[in-house]
Amino acid sequence: MLVTLPVYAKENGNRKGELHLWLTDNTHIVDIGLVSKEGDDAAASSLLYKSGGSGNNEEELIALYEKKGDKDTTSSGVVSVRLSAELQRVKKVLATWKEVDERVSQLCTTLLAQKGAATDTVCSTDFNVTAGLVGFLSGNFSSTTWVDEYLGVNARVKGIDEKQNTAAVVTESSDGVKFQGAWAEWPLARRGRISCTTLRTTTSLLWRRCPSTV
Repeated sequence: MLVTLPVYAKENGNRKGELHLWLTDNTHIVDIGLVSKEGDDAAASSLLYKSGGSGNNEEELIALYEKKGDKDTTSSGVVSVRLSAELQRVKKVLATWKEVDERVSQLCTTLLAQKGAATDTVCSTDFNVTAGLVGFLSGNFSSTTWVDEYLGVNARVKGIDEKQNTAAVVTESSDGVKFQGAWAEWPLARRGRISCTTLRTTTSLLWRRCPSTV
């Protein structure tokens, strides 16, 4: 599902809505990128999609949004933006989700096959590890960031390690992952998710949606 929603910057008291394109399957969510033009205060918006069909016709994704008036122009207007590059990124993200699902689904199979595997593991023959899976942190590191394989919310190390007077950094170690800094966070809840851990290994961390309590 594709949606357009405004994002409001916290800095400098800027209350203009920057319109972003979001991709979600009701489990994962990815910010595809900025849609509105720089400086526009976007309000209501819609997405139009035209399939490619046969012949030379190419598929198109177009965003329409209301641009609020400002001190120079009090009246609102409607802006049309063609999202060709964003459409290609959507396809790449969907392909990545499928690839990561296939890779993650093998984790329980591997753990169950290992000799001496714990009997209290969440893995079982009828357990679907990818069901409701929000994020997956594995071996993808970049400076202070542990990158989510689903391209969603990354985990980050912040602050300075006062004992060693060194900058924050996250690296892979021989027995897992090493965080060096004041603190680390994986802020999944900032995008409206309620999550819980279900499986840990020495080099990977999965986070999935908690069962509904309603």
